[in-house]
Amino acid sequence: MRGLRDVPRAVWLLAAGNFVNMAVSVTFAYLFLYLTGPRGLDPGQAGILAGAGGVGLLAGNLTGGWFGDRFGHRPALLASAVTGGLLLAAVPLLPTPALYAALPLAQYAAGAQRAASSALVAVIVPEGARRQAFAVTRAAANGGFTVGPLLGALVATRLSYDWLYVADGLGSVALACWTARVVPARRDPAHGGAAQGAPRGEARGGKARRGEARGGEVRGGEALWPALRARPAVLVLLGAIVVVDVVYRQQYTTFPVYLADHGLDTGVYGSLLAVNGGVLLCLELPAALALRRRSPLPVVGAGLLLVAAGYGALLTGVGVVTAVAMMTLLTLGELLYKTTATAYVADRAPGHAMGRFQSLYAGASITGVVLAAPLGGALYGAAPDLLWPLCTAAAAAAGCAVLAGGRLEGGRVRGKAEAETAATAEEAAAALAGPRGAAAPSAPAAPAAPATPAGPAVPDVSPGPAAPTPPGVPTAPAVPGAGRRRAPLV
Repeated sequence: MRGLRDVPRAVWLLAAGNFVNMAVSVTFAYLFLYLTGPRGLDPGQAGILAGAGGVGLLAGNLTGGWFGDRFGHRPALLASAVTGGLLLAAVPLLPTPALYAALPLAQYAAGAQRAASSALVAVIVPEGARRQAFAVTRAAANGGFTVGPLLGALVATRLSYDWLYVADGLGSVALACWTARVVPARRDPAHGGAAQGAPRGEARGGKARRGEARGGEVRGGEALWPALRARPAVLVLLGAIVVVDVVYRQQYTTFPVYLADHGLDTGVYGSLLAVNGGVLLCLELPAALALRRRSPLPVVGAGLLLVAAGYGALLTGVGVVTAVAMMTLLTLGELLYKTTATAYVADRAPGHAMGRFQSLYAGASITGVVLAAPLGGALYGAAPDLLWPLCTAAAAAAGCAVLAGGRLEGGRVRGKAEAETAATAEEAAAALAGPRGAAAPSAPAAPAAPATPAGPAVPDVSPGPAAPTPPGVPTAPAVPGAGRRRAPLV
């Protein structure tokens, strides 16, 4: 657990808040039951409303990072958490037609909060420690989600579904208050200091990349596409994650139907989900620590290939053993690729676009929430025997693409390192040559023999090279803050 020492205290505190918040954020799991039960909607109407919420969640993930780049990731998280929380807490008081606006807006805020949270962790953790930091936050979230549905079932059956929305909303507001406390927004505008809670390396120009600012404002309006085009491996990764997420989330859509069609009841499916949660809780953080020094894209590619192997296991037949093997492989793939990919995108993001890079990854990583059910359901209904072969092939192709992207990036990184080495050598040579426009100081010449004066001596007032500073005489201090770059707003 030595690598956990690199995780700042603020991340541990944020993880604690995420655990509590996830323990009460279970309304999505009971949304369909709530809409078809107390609200009296038919399944078609409930499906439309649930789908609209999924679109809002995806949109929030894709666009939420812009707010962080423009206004700061901490304010973006606080605003989105409070907005979404108040909307959810008000759901029991709203008439049913108003839910068509309130639920998508609440989901949009939840998506923006997710992107802002990832970006906030990225800017307060130095590069090299982000994998374990994201593993800590994911472990806390998974732990909260493990107990959340059980508590939600007790609340829904003993009290009512309305209390689920009240608890979910108040949990989001409480998370905002907790974040405001553990990550104070304090900067030294004169020196561009990092916010409190950031690691010392970031405040002193350490390993963490810092975005440039002008006049204390993050340059959130700069174009995103040039930054992505300069990082082709990131583009490959994002595309692969879109494909794999649609495949991965078949475990929540068509897979339980497949089990039921082959005589395996809901109890078996619930036990498989418990396998997923247990493996993640036990192994995700140790795996992140053990692999933190490994090149990230090969780790991500291996994880995607394990997802492919999981669905490939279903090609061997149907049974409890096969289903357990499938879920185990799928979970091992998840714990390899999700944490590592999140940290990789943060490490590759330029400082002025950290939030938007995290938004792109967050959106790609939940694409399956919107696409998995309609695509998988349509294929399973038309040709059920093709679903698992196609899932296996798609995930395997995504994994191979990421591995190829890793080799591409390796060449670019070597070229960049060579260019940076040459630039450093040029800067060192320029420093030795002295200030620009002035001759380099040389050893003082021997005094010339005195000449017989022909008349009054005229002093020489023409400018000459600056005399070297004698040993032991202190030089003038540098101007405070000169040459420093500002840290991104937190």
